[in-house]
Amino acid sequence: MINHDETRAIQRHYNRIAPVYDLMEVIVEQLAFSQWRESLWSQVNGGEVLEVGVGTGKNLHYYPDNIRVTAVDFSHRMMARALRRSQAVGAEARFLQTDAQHLAFADRTFDAAMATFVFCSVPDPVLGLREVKRVVRQGGKVLLLEHVRINAPVIGPLMDLLDPVSVRIIGPHIARRTAQSVQKSGLMIDHVEELTPGALVKLIHAHVP
Repeated sequence: MINHDETRAIQRHYNRIAPVYDLMEVIVEQLAFSQWRESLWSQVNGGEVLEVGVGTGKNLHYYPDNIRVTAVDFSHRMMARALRRSQAVGAEARFLQTDAQHLAFADRTFDAAMATFVFCSVPDPVLGLREVKRVVRQGGKVLLLEHVRINAPVIGPLMDLLDPVSVRIIGPHIARRTAQSVQKSGLMIDHVEELTPGALVKLIHAHVP
């Protein structure tokens, strides 16, 4: 069941920070995020693709030519910036404001789904991932680029302790165990790429069984 109060609070947060969101991440975007985004989208093989949490449109540069993308987000101000960016870079996509926890699509609509640094902010990540499973066809690929809790004796508990502070001040959770959420959702994990020391950032390869 959707926690509507929490969802609205996070939605208000991202609407509020939309004008400065790109500036907040400009350094890490240049150092690493952009390369990871490019790697993720290079693994899409055509068809109808859902991007969950398009944000300000940072992935638009990397959409392959042989796919048709539907890009969704629950923040209308973030999406407005993504739409302007799509026009500036000439990237084609269908934009729709909808909640990842209740996607406005029929079952088995898409051939694949992608998300980059999204399920750290979805109030109920398992519910959101079940929705992804529902709208992607059987056998369809699901790729998730996510920062997660570091599984280490000192750092992990510290991240747990600071997680509520991060949510209140910045927005996203910093101690999510997203691979476990993927398993709970019913998606099948094929393999997980650990992209940073301590596996802080992972690229999760999964599919709809």
